[in-house]
Amino acid sequence: MKAKTDSDFIYQLISEGEHLQQDFKFEISDVYKIAKSLSAFANTSGGRLLIGVKDNGKIAGVRSEEEIYMIEAAATLYCKPEVPLSMQTFTVEGRTVLIAHIPEGTHKPYCAKDENGKQWAYIRIADENILASPVHLKIWKQTGSPQGALLRYSEQEEILLHYLQEHEYITLNRYCKLARISKIKAETTLARFIRFKLIEIVFENRKFQFRLLPDVPLL
Repeated sequence: MKAKTDSDFIYQLISEGEHLQQDFKFEISDVYKIAKSLSAFANTSGGRLLIGVKDNGKIAGVRSEEEIYMIEAAATLYCKPEVPLSMQTFTVEGRTVLIAHIPEGTHKPYCAKDENGKQWAYIRIADENILASPVHLKIWKQTGSPQGALLRYSEQEEILLHYLQEHEYITLNRYCKLARISKIKAETTLARFIRFKLIEIVFENRKFQFRLLPDVPLL
C-alpha cells in the first residue's frame, strides 16, 4: 500500500471543507480573531485550524514563523483560561501548511479578549464561531455541581414544560414573559433542564431557542 504523503493528508482534510471541527485560515494577522476561534473550538468539541489555506481550499502557505508566535500568543495571552493546543507543519507543493489542534476544553468557558480587553465566550456551530448565550454560561457554571433529581416542578418550570409540549420552540425572552420571572432565573432554569436532558438548545434563525427532547414524559 502506498504511504500517504503530506500532500495526500492535507488535500484530504481540505476536501472536507470547513465544518464543526475544522476552519481554514489564509493568514494569521489578527490575534483577536484567532483567540475567538480557539475559544469556540475549546468550548465545543475541539477542532483544528488549517493555516495557509484560503476559504476556497487553495493552498497559499504560511508566510513566516511570526504566524506561529501569534497563535501561541492568542492561546496563552488572549484566552482565559489558556487554551491548550498543539501544532504540526506539512509541506504541500513547496508551501508550508500549519495545523493547530485544539482539544475540547475541561475548564469551560474559555473566553477570548476583544480589542477593548473585554472577555467573551464563543461556541462552534457548523462552520461558524458564535457568541455563547447566557444559558451556555449557566450550563458551564452548573457543571460539576451535584445534579440530584427533579422530584417535582415549580410553577415556573411547569409553565415551561407545558408550553414546549404545545409549541416546538421557546426563546429566553418568551419564557421570561410567560413565567413572569427575571432573565437570570429563566437562564438558570433553562440551563438546569438542559443538564437534566429535558430540553436542548438550538440555533435557529440566527438566535438561540429551546425545545423539548423526545421521550420527555407529559405533565
